[in-house]
Amino acid sequence: MAGKNVLILGNMAKAGVPEQIDSLRGWFDDRVRIVAVRSARDPLPTDCREADLCIVFGGDGTLLAAARALAGSDVPLLGVNMGKLGFLAEFTVEHMQKHLDAILTGPARPTERMMLDVSILRDGATAFASPAANDVAVSAGEPFRMIDLHVTRDGDRIARYRGDGLIVATPTGSTGYNMSAGGPILEPTLDAVAITPIAPHSLSLRPITVGIDRPIRVLAKIVNAGTAVIVDGQVRAALGENDVLEIRRAARPMRIVPHPGRAFFQTLADKLQWGRSPHHAADAP
Repeated sequence: MAGKNVLILGNMAKAGVPEQIDSLRGWFDDRVRIVAVRSARDPLPTDCREADLCIVFGGDGTLLAAARALAGSDVPLLGVNMGKLGFLAEFTVEHMQKHLDAILTGPARPTERMMLDVSILRDGATAFASPAANDVAVSAGEPFRMIDLHVTRDGDRIARYRGDGLIVATPTGSTGYNMSAGGPILEPTLDAVAITPIAPHSLSLRPITVGIDRPIRVLAKIVNAGTAVIVDGQVRAALGENDVLEIRRAARPMRIVPHPGRAFFQTLADKLQWGRSPHHAADAP
């Protein structure tokens, strides 16, 4: 393992994260070569993209920021949870230490998860571009009037969405904002996205899952002054009238190291209480 290069990223503004990384520095130095220790939200030097592994200290949001920072590389991400949920950042510090050897030498393989390339086209030019790991949301914004979005895929009409906005979620992001808005949960390795309306002005307009083999285009027919595109809940860009939001499957996926021995559906049950029976009064002691 001594020849392996490891990049360490973290939420350096979160209490306890810099201290935890510092306390592990000697342990890491005995096992791997540390390429750099940086904030997950800072730009990364080119050599960081050649690391054998990126260990991310923080919560799920920190891991998403790291995924965007390393988008297009093949660097696997291992999330050490120091946040609230730990759905993507599955490892505790102790579990990371226990499994690091197997992760670096091969037995514990990372899984590939689709990412998106997001852009806003304005008057024929690209006004905004970003990778997305979790989701892309169009939020109505102030003055909070209903907006009108026309969605197509490679020229084929999907639907007209009138309401408070729209979410396009990757399988990874299907358990986030998408799920909270009533969208479907997608298995992580599916090659599809969920399109979920936010407060649609229709009883018949429901979430839909579609393939992402062709680009999805969202025409902003009627929007508000504050209407915005929000990527992964972290990156924001204004969306104006007649702008086109274009969403494509990224050429390379992100690679996430799963917790050994823990299946996706077990994580759903443990973290989100999925599939658990309700607690009835008669069952109480």
